[in-house]
Amino acid sequence: MVFMQSFMVLGNLTEIINKFLGNTVIVINFMQRFFLIAILLASLSSCQSQNKELVTINGLTMGTSYSIKIVPNGNKLDINSAKTNIEKILADINQAMSTYIDDSELSLFNQSKITDWQVLSADLYKVIQHGYKVSSISNGAFDMTVAPLVNLWGFGPDPYTREFPSDADIQSIRQHTGFEKLNFDTVTQRISKSDPTVTIDLSGIAKGFAVDKIAEHLNGLDVTDYLIEIGGELKGKGTNVKQQAWQIGIEQANPLERSVQRIISLENIAMATSGDYRNYFEKDGVRYSHTIDPVSGSPISHTLAAVTVLHSSAMHADALATAFMVSGSEKSLALANEIGIALYMIIKTDTGFEERYNDRFKPYLTN
Repeated sequence: MVFMQSFMVLGNLTEIINKFLGNTVIVINFMQRFFLIAILLASLSSCQSQNKELVTINGLTMGTSYSIKIVPNGNKLDINSAKTNIEKILADINQAMSTYIDDSELSLFNQSKITDWQVLSADLYKVIQHGYKVSSISNGAFDMTVAPLVNLWGFGPDPYTREFPSDADIQSIRQHTGFEKLNFDTVTQRISKSDPTVTIDLSGIAKGFAVDKIAEHLNGLDVTDYLIEIGGELKGKGTNVKQQAWQIGIEQANPLERSVQRIISLENIAMATSGDYRNYFEKDGVRYSHTIDPVSGSPISHTLAAVTVLHSSAMHADALATAFMVSGSEKSLALANEIGIALYMIIKTDTGFEERYNDRFKPYLTN
């Protein structure tokens, strides 16, 4: 489900955004990357004075929503054709990578309890192989096989069956997880699993891939100015109708209210977020995050509340956001600096929250 609201006005947000021709800041809520808040920055009269018209294409996909804002250039863009093609791209990705579609390519791979090599489609192979790469550079903090542990802790599809697992339960599940149990044949695009019961979940990387795929399609149509958002993963290119970089707001890590922490300019870059300060449960006075450390098999217990990652690839940023959220602030900052990633963090303290970011992130800050 997608929840959208404005801090300035009440009513149907989609209608309001269209009325204001898209002069907005999109604020990312870290509870889930499915929540968006739009803050209207300009009055209706000032928006009407713009020479360019914003075109919005939106809909539902991958268990969430998508929104694409396009500023048409001199070439005529067939919006109906563009929407049809985009819907086809998203449907194909869903059919390849969803774990909720029983006959999706990934579901069939997961259902196959064999260790033989299996040929995959080019897109599915690319995403899984890239996920493996991020798993390797993050020392397993990102792991596509972690879903059984997430389910064990009650953060899966049916959270109302949540129970506190025993150490024996955790270790039993951990025996059948681990990215290192996946093997790759790069010549024939085949994958095998050394443990036949291993399953893959691409929820931490597939939306980013879909953003990149749509960006590639729009580039092929010579669209020079757009903002793509799928479930909170974004990529901006060019400028908005005011010929300014797309403005994206980072939400404060406050579970009680929604407000803007920072505003960044998203121009020719992708952005992904992850956080844990709203989605958790408590037992015997202890707070348990929905973010599971694949190595320990238990919820994270450090003070990192939320992260924002910027990269040219939304897929890469998507996976790294999860990896950093698992790793904690010190390890994440060290790794981000080592591999050249723009990173922003919100960290819990005894008195509230503090922000921290590296030098690569600074140029994107507007406030």
